[in-house]
Amino acid sequence: MARFLIEVPHEAKAKECALAVKVLLSSGSHYLTHAEFGCLDGEHKAWIIVEVDSKEEARFILPPIYRPQAKIVKLNKFSLEEINEFLEKHPE
Repeated sequence: MARFLIEVPHEAKAKECALAVKVLLSSGSHYLTHAEFGCLDGEHKAWIIVEVDSKEEARFILPPIYRPQAKIVKLNKFSLEEINEFLEKHPE
């Protein structure tokens, strides 16, 4: 399985923040109940990291109202060896 970062934006209004939190927390999804929010720092988004097989599967974890505007990013880690190999193959 792959890991994906799901970024869910919402309007920068107090009521919209509260509704986003309520919708995600009351969804019943284990993933969504672990969402982290940036609202109190002026970043009106929620972030969730999930382990699923595809971007599409990650998107379908979200309630339908948030799917269209969500950004899904596949995450990966690199070892120092992998990066050194890459840099050797791509010197410029």
